[in-house]
Amino acid sequence: MEALNKSFKLFRRTLIVALLSASATVGASVDDAQSFALQSAEPYVKEGFQVREDYWGGDLGVGEKKAVRQQLFKGNEYWFWLGTEVERSKISVHIYDAEGKLAEQPDSWEKGHFAAAHIIPKTTGSYFVIVEIEQSPEERTHWALVYGFR
Repeated sequence: MEALNKSFKLFRRTLIVALLSASATVGASVDDAQSFALQSAEPYVKEGFQVREDYWGGDLGVGEKKAVRQQLFKGNEYWFWLGTEVERSKISVHIYDAEGKLAEQPDSWEKGHFAAAHIIPKTTGSYFVIVEIEQSPEERTHWALVYGFR
């Protein structure tokens, strides 16, 4: 009986360590995606953009999209930076106005597992930032979206 108790305690400890490691890995993936999004923002910070601390993140399958609603103000200029830790993926981010019309500037860009959308709103209001995983070798790809303004 004592041998069985020892085996059970060892199994329980192993299981707890495995579960903690798995949850840390899942969290780290979104954190890694956020790090890549922030890396995309670095050159713009040098141009005077202030990056907000809050961000959006999650995971999506290939072809899935996520809409993020954001209040933007006329007179400000905004960049939204998207990143993922999956280097062989292709992601995109686009900004639409409340009527569903593409509202981003032509200098918005996509480069593999980085993407960015730029907007100078013509009116104050709600805008929709659409995040998409276009290609990825992973079943689910973690992403993070950060933004800045000036």
